[in-house]
Amino acid sequence: MDRHEARALEILTAISEGRPLSQRALAERLGIALGLVNLYLRRLSRKGYVKITEFPAKPAARKRLRYLLTPKGLAEKSRLTYQHMVYSLHLFRRTRDTLRGSLALMVEQGMKRVALYGPGEAAELAYLTLKEFGLEPVGIFAPTADGDFLGFRVRAAAELRGEDVDAVIVATFERPEADVEALVRGGIPADKCVTLRRLAPATNGGRP
Repeated sequence: MDRHEARALEILTAISEGRPLSQRALAERLGIALGLVNLYLRRLSRKGYVKITEFPAKPAARKRLRYLLTPKGLAEKSRLTYQHMVYSLHLFRRTRDTLRGSLALMVEQGMKRVALYGPGEAAELAYLTLKEFGLEPVGIFAPTADGDFLGFRVRAAAELRGEDVDAVIVATFERPEADVEALVRGGIPADKCVTLRRLAPATNGGRP
């Protein structure tokens, strides 16, 4: 599933929830520009997935729009949801296999002090994989301290010291380059950063 299909699914899901919805709210929900949301909505409308109607309003009032999911749109949402589930399962399995390989090598080398960077679904998967190897994370870190996660206090990345850990698992399913760069700027050696996806050559010094 590419990002366009993922965004279309998110928009169709938001519309299907039946609550009043503005393009600005959609933009914030998807984390994209307002103009891009407008483009997606017009595209979905042209395909017959979404019906756009105007609210009854006084002549002087600002025009308001209502977005409705059509039967064709409901079918498309079901198709994309299934596709997303298949993609997610494949991603989870592939990521877990990659992480298992990295952890197995670390355990063989006697490396046990592992931190997680970035609470979220990827961190949950990384945590479960750590437990398979009998390891407990030394801590969970994020750019800023932010509550609790998996029973751990989420600590600010500024508290993370390279000498205190053997490795830092960069727990994200997205491209990890920006997170790795942030950790390196904070003093974590690049070779201690374990990513769930292979780094681009420009970030890892040209390694494949």
